[in-house]
Amino acid sequence: MTSEFKRPLILITNDDGADAKGIHVLTELMMQLGEVVVVAPDGPRSAQSNALTVTQPIRFKEIERREGLIRYSCTGTPTDCVKLSLNEILNREPDLLVSGINHGSNSAINVIYSGTMGAVLEGCENGIPSIGFSICNHSLEADFSYFESYVLQIAAETLKNGLPHATCLNVNAPIGEIAGLKVVRQCDGRWTKEFAKRMDPQGRAYFWLTGNFENHEPDAQDTDEWALNNGYVSIVPTKIDLTAYEAMDAINTWNLF
Repeated sequence: MTSEFKRPLILITNDDGADAKGIHVLTELMMQLGEVVVVAPDGPRSAQSNALTVTQPIRFKEIERREGLIRYSCTGTPTDCVKLSLNEILNREPDLLVSGINHGSNSAINVIYSGTMGAVLEGCENGIPSIGFSICNHSLEADFSYFESYVLQIAAETLKNGLPHATCLNVNAPIGEIAGLKVVRQCDGRWTKEFAKRMDPQGRAYFWLTGNFENHEPDAQDTDEWALNNGYVSIVPTKIDLTAYEAMDAINTWNLF
């Protein structure tokens, strides 16, 4: 891009694709806060995490340009979209990166699989205040209206205050009336019974990814799962540093040295 921005520059991406309803809602909201550039996959890329495209070239094309907005679609992953934006598309670093609004929750362990959050972590790694927005509704026609004021408020406050070093935000909304906001931690849980086995007409097995989420701490009231189950928008500060500092002393006592 060659134009000079006087308002904050906001980069938007997602993992549901450039034509998903959630990213259109997010785009209109962010245009209230700044100049917006959208660089999103040209189709669904859910559960891509931080995946990069390394076996084939990546391409992008402009799909819309109007006052305050330029939109591009990209053949790569959500993380590819961020990398391409920072290296080839934008002429300066964004003031904010937002990803979503994702059709489906990215709470608890979902954060490590999420393409939505993969893009957020890439922005965070590059020192850009970054937020992932998701709702607990997978419908392509999901209603985002009840969440919109919260998205705008969280994004505006992040622009104003910034975020701590190497920290981004994972924001999820429940379905229906919202009781408020809670800053919480990631719930401890995992997916079980993750595949549905079926047989094709030739008698060969094939599998669809499915599963049930198993909450290991259902009574804890300081987690994202508790917040969502009780009608709150959950805000989880998320770090790119995966070091388990509390384990270092214990491992130093092993017979390794």
